[in-house]
Parts: sequence; C-alpha cells; structure tokens
Amino acid sequence: MEIFLWIMIVFLFVYEPIFGYFDFQKFKVNVTTIAHAREKYYIHTIVGLWVPTLYIILLVLFTEVTFNQIGFTLPTINTDVFGPFITYIVFALTGVYIMAILYYMIGYHVSSNIRTNLTEAKNKQKEKSEFLAIMPVSKKEKKLWNYVSITAGVTEEIIYRGFLLFAFSYLFPNLSIWFVAIFASLLFGLAHTYQGLLSGVLRTAIVGLVFSILYAGLGSIIPLIILHFLIDYMAKLGEDKQTIQDSRITKIP
Repeated sequence: MEIFLWIMIVFLFVYEPIFGYFDFQKFKVNVTTIAHAREKYYIHTIVGLWVPTLYIILLVLFTEVTFNQIGFTLPTINTDVFGPFITYIVFALTGVYIMAILYYMIGYHVSSNIRTNLTEAKNKQKEKSEFLAIMPVSKKEKKLWNYVSITAGVTEEIIYRGFLLFAFSYLFPNLSIWFVAIFASLLFGLAHTYQGLLSGVLRTAIVGLVFSILYAGLGSIIPLIILHFLIDYMAKLGEDKQTIQDSRITKIP
C-alpha cells in the first residue's frame, strides 16, 4: 500500500504548489480578456480538488485503509495526542473564532453598521491582496463560489488532514506527531502558493497546523469540514454593490 500513499504525496508536492501557481498566473491574465474566465477557473478548481479526493476514496475502498483512519467518525475529545494544555487552548481559540464568524455572518444580513464595517475592512484588505482576481463579482460567480467553498471544505480536510496525517504516520511510525502535523501543514500551505508567500503559504500553513491539532483533539474531520466552509464563505462577505461595480474588470463579451 505504501506505493499508493507515496503517489498521492508526490502529487500534492507537485500539482498545487507548481501547476496551481502557474495556472493562477494564467487566470489573472485571462480574467481581463476572456468572458466567464472566473467561472471556468472555479469549475477547474472544483475538479482539481475532487480528483485527488476520489483517489483517496478509492484507496479506502480497495486497500486496508478505512474511513475511520481518515477522520470519518463521530467527534470525541482526545487530549492525549498533543496534550491537554495545547488541545484546550486550540479549542478555546477556535470557539472564539467561530463565534466571531457567526457574529459577522448573521450581522452582515441584519445590521447595516456591521455590513458597512465589514465592507470597509474588505476594501482595505483588497489594496494589499495578491489574489483579488479570484473573488466572485457576478451573481453566477457568487453561486459558483459557494460550491468552491463547499468543495474546499470537504476535499481539503480529507486530503490535508484525514489522508496526510494518516499517510505520514503510517509511513513514518517513529516520527513525532508534531513533525507529522508540521509536514502536512506545510503541504497545505504550499497548495496556496498562488496567494503569495506570507498571506498564502505561511498563513495557511499555520491554519493547517491549528486544524491538525483540532483533528487530533476531536478525532474527526467532520467539524473541520464545517469550519473550513464557514471560513471560505466569509471571504465573499463585504462585497457591496458599489465595490463590486468599481472593481469589475471589463471583459470581452
């Protein structure tokens, strides 16, 4: 079975960090000249995430790997892996973050003040964003973005938490869980190379490490899938109509 695990690991080292980066550079050019370029990029992203995920599912179906081993089980508190101190700190910080997400998601739709503040914060973020072009503009793009968010929430947790943590632990049984989590998180960060070194690779790797600790503490990727979706969904809030109109890029009809 080791060969099948290595195939997937090598794929993750190459596909998103290299191909994904250059594909995004091409997209940034296309989005200024080709109609529906953003929609096509979203569909391409969805397919690119589901292909390795389906490979992992096939591994489960045709090898000794089980769904439980890649995180498809009911959550249970386990502080043995990273210790109670680290585990509960991450739990607490995640709880606060979830409350903030829910506050802004609900407030955005019911409070004009929250909507205005979030929109202003998003506009400031745009000024230094290296991946503004990827954000949805039209109604159809926003709908597709929801599918991208759902896809990323499901597939990236299966790939970078469920599969990678299992694969590294299986291939290197004597390796510390910290090294396993860091390696998996670095791969997760490298998958976001297109977003830049600091805002993409480093930030996402840190998030990946936190998610790895959450996964170990809960023993399930199901809560992580939900949290991942909420984070991606939040990315599109704050795009008011005027901002969208101002930031719209003229395309060839």
